[in-house]
Amino acid sequence: MTHRRAVAGGLLVTAAACVLACALAFPGASLATSAVRALADAAAAVTIGLAVAPALDGPRYRRELLARAAVPLAVASAVWLTAEVARSVLGAAEAAGRSPARVGIHTVYSFAVHTVPGRADLVAVAAAAAIMAMVSLAPRTPVVSAVAAGVAAIGITAHPLSGHLAEDPVGGIAVALHALAAMVWCGALAALVLTVAHRGQWARVLPLFSRWALVCVAVLLVGGVVSSLAVLESPAELVSTGWGRVLSAKVLLTVALVVLAWRNRGHWLPAARTHRATADVSRARAYTELAVMAAALAAAATLAVTG
Repeated sequence: MTHRRAVAGGLLVTAAACVLACALAFPGASLATSAVRALADAAAAVTIGLAVAPALDGPRYRRELLARAAVPLAVASAVWLTAEVARSVLGAAEAAGRSPARVGIHTVYSFAVHTVPGRADLVAVAAAAAIMAMVSLAPRTPVVSAVAAGVAAIGITAHPLSGHLAEDPVGGIAVALHALAAMVWCGALAALVLTVAHRGQWARVLPLFSRWALVCVAVLLVGGVVSSLAVLESPAELVSTGWGRVLSAKVLLTVALVVLAWRNRGHWLPAARTHRATADVSRARAYTELAVMAAALAAAATLAVTG
């Protein structure tokens, strides 16, 4: 029940952040497209997070996390698959100048096969479907989880590599690494909330997660700066254009998130490591951080669809 409330809260934060980001981007972004992309990105983050989460625990306890992650991983990959299909339908409708309700299978097929964004959608759909198949048919082993994480990474980077910076090799790679680092950081924390049951587990997994987070933050910041510089022609665009205003909001959310994560590293991590923080306290700390992450992911999703 606690997890259901957390998921509902995350969806509410994501929806509110999409509305605010679209208001900043007006009239450059569609709320429906932004919301679907945000849902797909959130589901992709949870998927890759659940795939890598067992590696955060010691070999002796890893199978417990593998078992606890099985059902959430199946659900997350199914939501990711559904959202990616919806994204492809919306993209086809926009390209054809039609309402999504009036888009036929042939139009969606043509969009998916003959356009770069459509082919990126296909890669993401294939990745989500492959992970669903692995979770359903393959045994839950560290090797299978590693393969699932790799497949998820391919699906996650498909869109950034084919987006605004597709023709800029440096900028394209930078934004892809930026997106992947953000997904691993956010997704791994969400996965821990879904799979870690008691303070002893938090004491074991949180120190390694904290080290992973440092690497993810470094890659995220460098990739974000490089990709932004490749697009922005003038600092004035940060306030004069819809894209720039959404980027400014995303930057502010990222700064707030990094400050919060650093504060948690100084207070929550030592308490959890020495078993002074209960599982409820650890989950509450994680929920606060995840709420800011959800808002930042929604801003990033809106940024990606802002013309």
